[in-house]
Amino acid sequence: MPELRAAIDVLDARLVALLAVRQSYMDRAAILKTARDQVRDPARVEDVVSRVLAEAQKVGLSPAIAEPVWRTLIEQSIRHEFEAFDRR
Repeated sequence: MPELRAAIDVLDARLVALLAVRQSYMDRAAILKTARDQVRDPARVEDVVSRVLAEAQKVGLSPAIAEPVWRTLIEQSIRHEFEAFDRR
């Protein structure tokens, strides 16, 4: 069990690093968008979720995990982008 937990910890660190990169893209998007109402794009949200679910199916990730995780990630990313947009 300790080895499994150590492997999970390593994976978590990699996920955190990838999420930091994703966050930097949100910061860049906030700079590129010209109006605050461009931050939330419901069609884009559904497109991202659809693509994630297709990828999840390919690699064996349960949609019961993938969809709520990505919807939460997207909502928090939008919140972050609104904050970044308002700071500029």
